[in-house]
Amino acid sequence: MNTPSDPSPTLRAPDWSLAPEGWDWSAQDADGCWYWYRTEPVPGIGGGIWRSNSRDQQYAAAGQPNPDWFDSLRRRP
Repeated sequence: MNTPSDPSPTLRAPDWSLAPEGWDWSAQDADGCWYWYRTEPVPGIGGGIWRSNSRDQQYAAAGQPNPDWFDSLRRRP
């Protein structure tokens, strides 16, 4: 399992300084896209994605596809 300090390219999360104020979660979908979340997201029913109310998620960055997407959820330090 990767940890928040893991430098692996699949988990190169966007820098928290870029996150909107009050958006305290980030996660990467299997396709590599990173998102900021205002509320804690949950894994999508079909797998491969994180879900939250559409008003509570915002695109953050592109990344490499990540088969370990489920381990990408991070809370703002």
